[in-house]
Amino acid sequence: MVKIRLKRMGAHKKPFYRVVVADSRTPRNGKFIEEIGTYDPLKDPSEIIIDNEAAKRWLANGAQPTDTVRALLKKSGAIE
Repeated sequence: MVKIRLKRMGAHKKPFYRVVVADSRTPRNGKFIEEIGTYDPLKDPSEIIIDNEAAKRWLANGAQPTDTVRALLKKSGAIE
C-alpha cells in the first residue's frame, strides 16, 4: 500500500518534516516515491507547504494519508 506520511529531518529537538509518498513497508526515513511538501512545526504559526495538485493526484490513485498528514492536507486545502 502507498502512504502519504512525514519524513523527519532536522537536528535533535529541532524537527522539520517532509511530506512524502512512500510504500508502507519502507522505514520512516527510508526510500520514498515522491516528495510533495514540507512541514515546519517550530515556526509561529506552523509553516505548511504542500503541492495540492500532487496530493490530490496521489489520493485519487489510492494513497492513504496518515492521521497527521490528513490534518495537514485539510489545513492546506488539498482535501475537505
